[in-house]
Amino acid sequence: MTEISLMGALLIGLAGGVHCVGMCSGIAGALRFATPTAHSHWPYTLSYNAGRILSYTLFGAVAGFVGQLSVQGVPGSFPILKVLSALLLLAMAAYLGRWWLGLRKLEQAGAVIWKHIQPLSKRFIPFRHPIAALPYGMIWGWLPCGLVYSALSWSMISGNPTTGALVMLCFGLGTLPALLASSIGASWLASSLQRPWLRQSVAIFLALYALFLVGSVFLGQAGILPAHHH
Repeated sequence: MTEISLMGALLIGLAGGVHCVGMCSGIAGALRFATPTAHSHWPYTLSYNAGRILSYTLFGAVAGFVGQLSVQGVPGSFPILKVLSALLLLAMAAYLGRWWLGLRKLEQAGAVIWKHIQPLSKRFIPFRHPIAALPYGMIWGWLPCGLVYSALSWSMISGNPTTGALVMLCFGLGTLPALLASSIGASWLASSLQRPWLRQSVAIFLALYALFLVGSVFLGQAGILPAHHH
């Protein structure tokens, strides 16, 4: 996994802000009510997002380890994993563009786990200190999200726990600007980021990147591009 791939994860996080604000803007608004009125909400917002990104990073390490086991256990499986990752990213693009909503099935599967984890977050509110927002954010990092699952597939094909963690760290940092901005004006930002032309533009970007990944696999197998081995 190269620096370009890490930058790609960052860009997908940035582009996915369209999706993140729609999914998480309500949480950002709820943080205001869980924050002591005499305090600035910014330390709590930053702590919450740090916890969320920490969860993503840990997930990435686990996914990278699973990918490492797969590549070591099944020789020649890396191109297959890369194609599967690209297909998941393509599904995410179709989901954002409202061309095909099949990815909701994957989010619904994640919701089975989420309904058991989400109640734990209530133990940390109302916040008495910004540090309490950190575990709160870690729990909300489990929120079922197709974009997160797509990024995790990148971590898996890295075939390395450290690189997998870095991929998800970059992805999480990419989602940060939109979510921080939504904490300032959740309503106007959420509505503006849900504009059809913007959603379509982001969807096209992700679809093109997915096709690039698939193309790189086949060109690598044909010897036109150097194939990556882990």
